[in-house]
Amino acid sequence: MSTSERASDYEHTPSRTPPRFQDLVRDVIKQYRHEKESEAHQIFRGAAGHQPKGVVPQTVNPDEETVPGIEHPGSTGVIYCSDRAMANGFSYANSHQWANLGQGAPEVGPIPNAPPRPTSIPVPTDSLEYAPTTGVKALREAVANLYNVTYRGDKASKYTYENVCIVPGGRSGLSRVAAVIGDVYTSFQIPDYTAYDQVLSAFKRLVPVPTALDAKTKYKLDIQQTKKDIQTQGLAVILASNPRNPTGQVIKGNDLKELVALSHEGTTVILDEFYSWYIYPNNEHDFGKSVSAAQYVDNVNEDSMIIIDGLTKNWRLPGWRVCWVIGPKNLITALSQSGSFLDGGANHPLQLAAIPLLDPSLVAQEKNELYERLRQVALQKHFKAKRDHVLSRLHALGLDVDIPPNSTFYIWLNLEKLPEPLNNGLVFFEELLKYKTIVIPGIFFDINPAHRRNLFNSPCHHFVRISFGPPIEDLDKGLDAIGQVLQKVRRTGTRTMGHGYVTRLAEGYA
Repeated sequence: MSTSERASDYEHTPSRTPPRFQDLVRDVIKQYRHEKESEAHQIFRGAAGHQPKGVVPQTVNPDEETVPGIEHPGSTGVIYCSDRAMANGFSYANSHQWANLGQGAPEVGPIPNAPPRPTSIPVPTDSLEYAPTTGVKALREAVANLYNVTYRGDKASKYTYENVCIVPGGRSGLSRVAAVIGDVYTSFQIPDYTAYDQVLSAFKRLVPVPTALDAKTKYKLDIQQTKKDIQTQGLAVILASNPRNPTGQVIKGNDLKELVALSHEGTTVILDEFYSWYIYPNNEHDFGKSVSAAQYVDNVNEDSMIIIDGLTKNWRLPGWRVCWVIGPKNLITALSQSGSFLDGGANHPLQLAAIPLLDPSLVAQEKNELYERLRQVALQKHFKAKRDHVLSRLHALGLDVDIPPNSTFYIWLNLEKLPEPLNNGLVFFEELLKYKTIVIPGIFFDINPAHRRNLFNSPCHHFVRISFGPPIEDLDKGLDAIGQVLQKVRRTGTRTMGHGYVTRLAEGYA
């Protein structure tokens, strides 16, 4: 592809003349009008729970008022995008015809040099009973052991089963934690995991306080500024993913140690560590290493450090819905109570089946450590190869990634250099649906619990998240589709884009 054909050639040269005040006012009005005039944005606003809140005049959406008193919380990005894909003909029966680069899960089949995948699940009679809301004791012990062996070998304070609560999925863990936190100021970052938006919206006692991360610093959380905010704003809770979804960056080393140190001083730190194995080192000897705040906790029962993780990503078992929350003992007793009315607990047979995947007591410790290291190395090398493949193909299309991911399996792609209207995530997403490809528009990672912000003013508006979680064949299918969209722009321009989208669920695809 010649340089003139690259998408980067769509970038416009900015004016060197300072803008006048009246021009800025007109631009604000224009920005607001754009959301009203954009078909993709109106489809988004028309979905239940996606209307802006706090805007005068308030209107009632009759679709949301079928049952009096019910208010839609709004869907996460993956759910909304799946619904829109279904409106365009996608179904789980024909999913092999689509490229789902929006999925928030890794491929689940065999990968090179990795341990074999589970193929059967024992179901003993006792497992037909309810499990405790905190989980099966043996699994809780296995989780505690794994963290002690991996991260706390030199620490006097060790985790026990009393520091672990088993939950049916990461969002369930988040919900349980949110349900037991009092009326406090809660710090969150933009961009971050989409479900935080719904958690902060639904659990009203968490008063959200945003921090916008800057691409110029590679979306790094400024720990020193966070310390100042704790003192000046009274922050009591910090919520974040690490490694970070969707930017693919990771807090580690001294930065992570300083963040965890805040929990020694009375601030509750909640870290979602689901991608803790998806670390892509540059040096061969660094493969097999993972990251966790557990390494820097001083006292497991006194430091207010909460870790959420599970089998979903690292073990590539998203369908099992077996996850855990780790923290002080008194937190776990509270989570038992919130779990009793929120979710009732995780699947009993699958909890039992998970124990051999974690428990060092089942095999010699040295063998188990080697087994886990081989599992991590295989995963890291496989997903790093996929990351490099996707980055290379995007580069060939002229879509260079500003900040390549060093963790997770996501690419945070800036579309600003593309021509309007393709340069915003919602339109880019809708155009790719025509080619049976799914990505996630960036606005879903703009954690905006009040839903007041004009979408065009969102710092995430010009981004999409591309997942390299799927198998390589699906990645290539989706990248081919992106290439087709860009080729169409070069051939005919964008006059056919931004409108003509399917708005109703395709018949037969419910």
